[in-house]
Amino acid sequence: MEVFMDIVEFLKPKFVLMENVVDILKFAEGFLGRFALSRLVRMNYQSRLGIMAAGCYGLPQFRLRVFLWGALSSEVLPQFPLPTHIVLVRGGAPVKFEENVVAYNENQCLQLDKALLLGDAISDLPMVENDEKRDELPYGKSPKTYFQYSIRLSAQDLMDPSCDPKKAKLHNTLFDHRPLQLNEDDYLRVCRVPVKKVPDYAMSFIKGKSPKPFGRLWWDETVPTVVTRAEPHNQIILHPEQNRVLTVRENARLQGFPDYYKLCGPIKERYIQVGNAVALPVSRALGFALGRAFQAKVGADPVLTLPTNFPHFGNAAGEATN
Repeated sequence: MEVFMDIVEFLKPKFVLMENVVDILKFAEGFLGRFALSRLVRMNYQSRLGIMAAGCYGLPQFRLRVFLWGALSSEVLPQFPLPTHIVLVRGGAPVKFEENVVAYNENQCLQLDKALLLGDAISDLPMVENDEKRDELPYGKSPKTYFQYSIRLSAQDLMDPSCDPKKAKLHNTLFDHRPLQLNEDDYLRVCRVPVKKVPDYAMSFIKGKSPKPFGRLWWDETVPTVVTRAEPHNQIILHPEQNRVLTVRENARLQGFPDYYKLCGPIKERYIQVGNAVALPVSRALGFALGRAFQAKVGADPVLTLPTNFPHFGNAAGEATN
């Protein structure tokens, strides 16, 4: 973090946006978060810290992350975009930073979109085996949900906020739908994990103790967060019905990567690229907030409400893109 701030001090950009895990606010009573804020203020930046959950912006994973805005005194400090979706809470912010969580007030009457579940995101993808090696596959199925229509848009249509995903021509080649191949021992263990919900099910593997090895995800639930390592020994990352871990593409969808986006490198590196990324709907919402600040079209509030049906908001597209 100190190196990041040194780079900011050297470049002196008009705007700064930093992202990190919530643990930076848990270590030493939030020392790292306070350090980042103080460095920006010392460099004559306005600053604002917010905690955002990816699931609040239309993804089936919770993924709580810390974001820090900075803006020179000559600029307008960007706001944080308020949630567009209900979210199934899978964790919380440190008590001392609860006021920094980007959320509506509890007494507000809202009509947010329903929470997305795992099935909403990946149920249209074809079955693959543990040893799948192909980097390109046909879909074999039509999209079933609005999320699946949107994620299968072409690059051109995805950039058009007036596009109706259900009427657009969809991307026709599926990239990166292959899992990290498990070794024989792990694969045999996975094959024994039930494909139906069993309360508190876990398979022990080290001295008979482990809280959640070889656990399945479920269609009607959300994922706590996408991880960088597809290892079933200490994370619940098994497909609900197939005997394998989630594929690179399935993880990419949970992060909001469009299907036309093709990853590169060895299979493990692709998982890392996806797991380390900022969730795309969150990035898009923050980008919208930055654009409004750059145009000086913001108020004094630290938060803003995104357009209805963001990012595909029809008649409001002209105002948002001009």
